[in-house]
Amino acid sequence: MTNRTGRIGGKVALVTGAARGLGRASAVRFAAEGADLVLVDVCGPLPGVDYESAVPSDLAETAKLAEAHGARVITGQVDVRDLGGLRAVVDGAVAELGRLDVVVANAGICIPRAWDQVTPEILRDTLDVNVTGVWNTVMAGAPHLIDAGGGSIILISSAAGMKVQPFMVPYTTSKWAVRGMAKAFAAELAKHQIRVNSVHPTGMATPLGSGDMQVALATARDTDPRLNGMFANMLPVQMTQPEDVAGTVLFLASDDAEFMTAHEVAPDAGVTEF
Repeated sequence: MTNRTGRIGGKVALVTGAARGLGRASAVRFAAEGADLVLVDVCGPLPGVDYESAVPSDLAETAKLAEAHGARVITGQVDVRDLGGLRAVVDGAVAELGRLDVVVANAGICIPRAWDQVTPEILRDTLDVNVTGVWNTVMAGAPHLIDAGGGSIILISSAAGMKVQPFMVPYTTSKWAVRGMAKAFAAELAKHQIRVNSVHPTGMATPLGSGDMQVALATARDTDPRLNGMFANMLPVQMTQPEDVAGTVLFLASDDAEFMTAHEVAPDAGVTEF
């Protein structure tokens, strides 16, 4: 069992999209460093995506992995587009765990298409999950951070929120919005000792970046192969692991980053500069 006096020992963290990928990796890393957890995921069909959606057993597995480190864990199966449902889960968890110190707005979707294959539904669904869902997460969590006397809010954006990203106009639009949202919230929440930053990974080996998602992206890329180099990482890696990026999320959640706010932090293997 992990010492509960780790880098974020005694803190409570909310993580959305916690069933798999970066959400799971962040939750487990937080638990190993002493935090208790509120883990949220829709655990059901995601709109329009080309990859398999998470199921309840995935969220249960994340909870089990976190509990193995001694963490108290509360889970909630809720869609981040549902502000009322999300607030109910978070409020109930805070009542049980006693506080909330960290919010990680990680839930998101990506539907790659050439620009002229993007439907109104794809645009709407992407913005609803990736922008409104992130806003909802902050709105559900921030009041509890104020009550706790401060904390850290971490919005998961993407390398696509720092550079031109072809073949995914809705996703790129949403991730630039998340970057701006982090800065705007940082300004207004600073008086409450709340830091807000965004994280911008390159491609990660998660369900979102695998399987039929790659097929859909390849189909879109074939419409203009000149742009394929825009996906290349500067470091000689094709993809990173979610556990690698979870280290950055932990840093921003911890007191090691106590004076960092309104920044974009990019564990991106250099893709945004290449």
